[in-house]
Amino acid sequence: MDLKINMLYLGTSGWYYEHWIDQFYPSDLSKSDWLSFYADRFNTVEVNASFYRLPFKNMIKGWKNKTPDDFLLTFKGSQLITHKKKLQDVEEYLNRFHQRIRLAKKIGVVLWQLPPSLKKDIDRLESFLQLLDSDMRHCVEFRHKSWFDDGVFDLLRRYNIGFCILSAPKLPSMVQVTSDFAYIRWHGVNDWYQHDYTDVELKEWAETINSFDVDTVFGYFNNDYQGFAPKNCLTLKKILS
Repeated sequence: MDLKINMLYLGTSGWYYEHWIDQFYPSDLSKSDWLSFYADRFNTVEVNASFYRLPFKNMIKGWKNKTPDDFLLTFKGSQLITHKKKLQDVEEYLNRFHQRIRLAKKIGVVLWQLPPSLKKDIDRLESFLQLLDSDMRHCVEFRHKSWFDDGVFDLLRRYNIGFCILSAPKLPSMVQVTSDFAYIRWHGVNDWYQHDYTDVELKEWAETINSFDVDTVFGYFNNDYQGFAPKNCLTLKKILS
């Protein structure tokens, strides 16, 4: 395929999965070498650990040192901000989060995955967007159908914030680019995290990616079951090469 995108970053949502042994990681490979092995094959990864707690400084340093200089770490925003506080009264913790992940230096995007229980609230979202560090790329993933709305897309465009394009059960697969980069997550089709994307499906996604009128695209497979994520990602890379 004649790729029109200048910078394409494809990877998986996380890399530390024991059920990927023999599916992706060799059985004799030390767990401490998993990230280096992964980074030899992909140029980016979503860091899931940052969703559950603020990463320790030495953790971030380790991820940085085990990956090439042109490898980008995309950090998943803290669940304290998205799920517990639901984007409100978060300025202090958000500043700490920004400050900590900045230690990685090679940041791809900060992904803010909203909970399914949070329905559309334009004012709440805009107040949150105003707090984000403009020196970083940010993307929002919506898990409630009410957010898939032109008013939301227009708001994201005003702040140059990415809209997360989804392949996910029971959520609209709307292709919207609201920033100077595009962002896609593949969660599955009929079931979350368990779908093995076919070559036909991946070729359709490749055509979608190549149609974007942006220079940079990020895409992450979150179908970790049986190592489908790295398998599908490698196939998509091949199609797009």
